[in-house]
Amino acid sequence: MPVPLFDSTPDIEAHWQEYNQAIQKVMKHGQFILGPEVEEFEQKAAEYLGVKYAIGVNSGTDALVIGLRAAGVKPGDEVITTPFSFFATAESISNLGATPVFVDIDPTTFNLQPSNLQQAITEKTKAILPVHLFGLPAEMDEIIEIAEKYDLKVIEDCAQSFGATYNGQQTGSIGDVGAFSFFPTKNLGGFGDGGLITTGDEEIAELCKKLRAHGSKKKYHNEMLGYNSRLDTIQGAVLLVKLKYLDEANQQRKEIADRYFEALNGIPGLRIPVSVTRHPSPVSHIYHQYTIRILNGNRDQFREQLKEKGISTGVYYPVPQDQLPIYSDLNYELPNSERAASEVLSLPIWPGMTREHQDEVISEVKELAAESYSKNIDN
Repeated sequence: MPVPLFDSTPDIEAHWQEYNQAIQKVMKHGQFILGPEVEEFEQKAAEYLGVKYAIGVNSGTDALVIGLRAAGVKPGDEVITTPFSFFATAESISNLGATPVFVDIDPTTFNLQPSNLQQAITEKTKAILPVHLFGLPAEMDEIIEIAEKYDLKVIEDCAQSFGATYNGQQTGSIGDVGAFSFFPTKNLGGFGDGGLITTGDEEIAELCKKLRAHGSKKKYHNEMLGYNSRLDTIQGAVLLVKLKYLDEANQQRKEIADRYFEALNGIPGLRIPVSVTRHPSPVSHIYHQYTIRILNGNRDQFREQLKEKGISTGVYYPVPQDQLPIYSDLNYELPNSERAASEVLSLPIWPGMTREHQDEVISEVKELAAESYSKNIDN
């Protein structure tokens, strides 16, 4: 039974009528950019996340760029972030003329390790940009404490964490700015690209609104250089439907993750994330990805063997940001990030994933892990 890495079919089939009605409503009123559904979605997203302001933009990358700029990041500034993330994280910093400064990750959570922050702070440091990777919130208490000590802004990269909480607070509501992505495979994903900026600061919110519309609050009265980054109304309409079912969908992900944990925990040669019901920190993990580690240099072979058996997997991320050609001359040595890049493997997970698909993944992973362990023992 072939198993994809992600499948949107169950969600679309379950809410087909609602999606159709929402899209047809937009087609009838014809306000295709920043229409009433976008405004309604911004309001409901702000309520859900517990923030004063939510500003829709056209991608998670633009949410980062505009959010960073609105928070005061300028050319020549430094922003401390994680090397273990999608390129958009560092790219957004660089596109503002600022410099990303990478610090190593915690090998258990894959998130930025707060104990590495202080040694990276300089006179040029303007902000810290933690990423809530794979749906697990970063250690925000420690990050906020350090940021306040050095008067730094905190911009949360929430591309993979819509619905995850830390100490009872939604990600995106803890720092100065939150940046979300609505790429179709996200926990809250649209039918195309989209993004959201969150903040509790009125001045930042107003600046974000200007920047997304060519630097203007009033059409044809441009006050600054901005961007064409407005959320399409059809995406707003789709996201309004999806937001109603987000908690249910995230709960399904958690239940699948718990099944994986029960079945794969303790298998030699594998390292798996802590089960959501056993996590020691006051967080909720929403498992945008269920990412295990394949030890002993076996990841690529393990992945290929799973592929031969019909199991699709993902590698997020095969190259840390600091090792990409654009930054490689900076000569960082970040061993935890480098090791993770060589070991991580994301297993299939999505809301509505059948027990049969889950069992197929579990069975094949266990069988291959046993074979791999046996070969290592023999050698």
